[in-house]
Amino acid sequence: MPIRVALVGTGNVGRLSLTQLIEDSRFELVAVCVSTAEKVGVDAATLAGLETPTGVRAVDDLGAVIAAKPDCVVYCAMGDTRPVEAFNDVVRFLATGIDVVGSSPNTLQYPWGVMPQKAITKIEETTAASGASLFVTGVDPGFANDLIPFVFAGTCQRIEQVRCMEIADYATYDGATVMFDVMGFGKPLEETPMLFLPGVLGLAWGTTIRQLAAGLGVTVDEIEELHESDPAPEDFEIAAGPIAKGTRAAVRFQNIGKVEGRPAIVIEHVTRLRGDLRPDWAQPAQPGGCYRVEITGEPSYTVDICPTSLKGDHNHAAIVAAAGRIVNAIPAVVEGRAGLRTTLDLPLVTGPALTPPLRRA
Repeated sequence: MPIRVALVGTGNVGRLSLTQLIEDSRFELVAVCVSTAEKVGVDAATLAGLETPTGVRAVDDLGAVIAAKPDCVVYCAMGDTRPVEAFNDVVRFLATGIDVVGSSPNTLQYPWGVMPQKAITKIEETTAASGASLFVTGVDPGFANDLIPFVFAGTCQRIEQVRCMEIADYATYDGATVMFDVMGFGKPLEETPMLFLPGVLGLAWGTTIRQLAAGLGVTVDEIEELHESDPAPEDFEIAAGPIAKGTRAAVRFQNIGKVEGRPAIVIEHVTRLRGDLRPDWAQPAQPGGCYRVEITGEPSYTVDICPTSLKGDHNHAAIVAAAGRIVNAIPAVVEGRAGLRTTLDLPLVTGPALTPPLRRA
């Protein structure tokens, strides 16, 4: 019997999750919730860019989603700029006994040592009472810097440092809120964006560092945050909007998890809006971008993850990967024990059944 699922949020990750929820025979879509008025009443297939109507029309009320009695909600609503609201939404579903998988709030990927204890206790008490379970993930933070490092670390005799990197050109990424409000692209260099406010980097990627540390059997004493920005050499356009000369056009930041004073777990991002900016910073293994895991030890590894897609560029492919990791986790989350689940205790999740290859255009 298919798993009854509902989706909340039809942005970049949500829309691609919706495509799989409709097409994957393991699931029966019973509800879709949106946050913009023009999407209300629209068939889920239209929102997903598919042709065959599903008969499921979008609503803007979480109560209607609960009334549809899904086994699991895929929660992909924005969490970066509304973390409290996203947290409360998730708790509301869990309290009714509905399992949740999703992309936000990302601090729930591994909240211990990152979120206030009262928030963690709220999740634990709610799931214990209702029997529901929760799994939040993504790409980065997400499988590129938890699942992938763990797989290769499992072959090492000795590990000195784990470094996870995202090296990407974001010119084609069309999420204006993330690009301008969160990361500060197109803003004056002297203006501090949300991402670079003290403690925010450590909050966002502290989940990854703490989870890697737990899986590798060490304790992180502190997380050091470093960042630098570079200006646009001229005016130019990106998918999210205009970038004026002299405004932020490239950023590099690091979260350095220290164990006994040494940098043991490092999360590094190099994000450009043009490939020619800051050539001295790390370069991707494929045009546009890649994820890189470097393990220093015995043996040492450099692993480049290069997502591609028949339907878009590297940015699109990475979002597809995030959606796939979320949706493919549903069966294990629904069938597993109650509580907050993480990559450390979730089994390796298989994808959908093999299908014939798509024809290339």
